[in-house]
Formats: sequence, structure tokens, C-alpha cells
Amino acid sequence: MTTTKSVQFSRDADVSTLRRSETDTAEDAVPDDWPLSRDAMRQPQPKRRESSVRRLKEAAKSMLPAPLFLSLLHHKEIGRYPNLLRPTTFNEKILQKNLRPDPWFVKLTDKLTVREYVAKKLGEEHVIPLLSVPDVFTREVFNALPDAFVMKANHGSSYVEVVRNKSATSFEELRDLADYWLSLDFYKIARERHYRKIKPRIFFEQLLLDSSGKIPADYKLHCFGGRSGRPIIYILVISDRFGGNTRGDVYDVDWNHLDVAIGYYKRSPIPAPQPENLDAILRAATRLCEDFDYVRVDLYAPDNLVYFGELTFTPGAGVLPFTPDSVDYEWGKLVPETFCR
Repeated sequence: MTTTKSVQFSRDADVSTLRRSETDTAEDAVPDDWPLSRDAMRQPQPKRRESSVRRLKEAAKSMLPAPLFLSLLHHKEIGRYPNLLRPTTFNEKILQKNLRPDPWFVKLTDKLTVREYVAKKLGEEHVIPLLSVPDVFTREVFNALPDAFVMKANHGSSYVEVVRNKSATSFEELRDLADYWLSLDFYKIARERHYRKIKPRIFFEQLLLDSSGKIPADYKLHCFGGRSGRPIIYILVISDRFGGNTRGDVYDVDWNHLDVAIGYYKRSPIPAPQPENLDAILRAATRLCEDFDYVRVDLYAPDNLVYFGELTFTPGAGVLPFTPDSVDYEWGKLVPETFCR
């Protein structure tokens, strides 16, 4: 095992007082459509007639300097203004990388071009098989797809549509959703600069199912200090992501169920059984994080197999709520100072 035992959170650390009373100016400075969950962006939104006042507000937001925009967004979501000059919390350090991404972020954030990197690191067998990467999504492309598949876009988060039975949907429905995704400038949502250079594409993958026919849980491994060869890893497990009982549970590498919530996911009342291939999951994450000071490695592990999901260098765009809030500070200490250079 190349991972170290995770550090313990300070349970009795004071939770920062959250200021929720914001001025109208601050509220107007952040996107009105900023979702509580990025899955909210999966569905096409109906076009609406915008008033001249709203158009002026949107134009004003687009002209805000990125540091000011991010500071207001952080205050809205986290409840305090960030220190971008001397970042100490996890979110503050992620915000800084939004503004100054490393050159390799573009290729490794693009959900298509990252596949080559992962195949070299782990092996082609750990990359979900591609079905199609069309220049244009046409009816012919749709007709050639199998009965079950997943449609994704490469240039943002939560652009995922699971199709279990092609006869239950239509080409027109999927084309409209694809066109909606392609119309979105993901950079404008939270000013993650590396997304500006990703050319939007639609692609189709094989649908992963476990032996019981269920979509496997999403293992999101936050990896700190990967360059050292002995990263500290915490595992966020998202279960029933596309169902009606979605949960998000945080474990350390010994599969201790931590009293921590990330984002707006609810914790499970009872921890999930430790996966039989936990060591294989950790080995894969350790291999994929070894070139970085911090990265979140997303994996799937159905039936003792391990498949790659994505690499994320700026999770939650630096406005990711933690419960307790002290975790934001604890994780900030785990991010090496070299990450922010």
C-alpha cells in the first residue's frame, strides 16, 4: 500500500460564523443560475424572455474581473470572503488555481483527451470503452448506438445522460440536450480558466452496470501530495447518483466512515460495506495522482473491476461547502504550498 493513513479531523474546532446576509450588489454579482448541485445543468432550460434590466445585470457580471467575481461567489456559497493573496483553506487554494491553472489542466480536464493519459498510466482496460465521438450528432449516429449507452460532453461538469433503453428516448430529445450542453460556456459559471481552451464535443460511452444491473457508485478520491509517492487520500462515495436516494459519504483509506459532508450530499445513516477491491482502487488513484500536488481522481469499481471517470483539479470551483466548516481549513493544510505557485 502506497497511501498513508489519513489525518484526523479536529472535531471540536470552531466552525466559522457564516454571514448569510448579503447586499443586493453581492447577490447580483454571481450567476443567478449557479446550481446547488451541478446535476441541475443536465436538463435543457427553456428559453425565457429577458428584461432589459436583467440583460444589463448579466452584462455587468460578465465585465467583473475574475478575482472579484470569485470572491463574491465564494462569499455567497461559503459565507465568507476568501483570501486570494494568502490562501489557507482548501477552497481558497482551489480558487487560486481557477485563476492560474497549470498548463496541463486543459488536456487532463478534457474528458476525451485525458483518456490517453490514463491508458498510459493504468492500461487501456481501465478506460470505459468509447462508442462514438461524432463531429456532428446526427440521426445516423443515434441509430448506430446500442440499446444502452451514456451520452456525455467533454467540456464541463455533470454533462451526463444515461440511456438504459434507446427505444424509451428519441434522437430529437438527445440532440436538443446535446445542443444545449454545447451552447454552454462552462468558464462563465465559475471562471475556471482552463475550461476556456477545451473545444466542446459530444461523445458516447458504454454504460457501466454491475452484476445486479445497477449503475456503480462514483468513487471521488481527493489525493493530497501525490508527488511524494505517499499521498493522503479521502474518498467521497456518491451512491445512487441517478436515482431518488443519492448519498455522499466520506471515508478514509481504512474505510472509516467520517462525520463529514461535502457539498449538499446527505450522508448515509449506515456506512456501505468496504469494497473488496479497495486496495486496487487506492492503487489506481495513487498511480494517477503521482504527478500532482493535488487532484481528485474519480473511479468506478463494479464487480471488482476499476474504471476511470475523470481528473478534477478544481473541484466545486473553490466554492465547495464542507460540514463541519473546519474541514475546509484541515484540507487546506494538506494541499502542498507548491500547488499554489
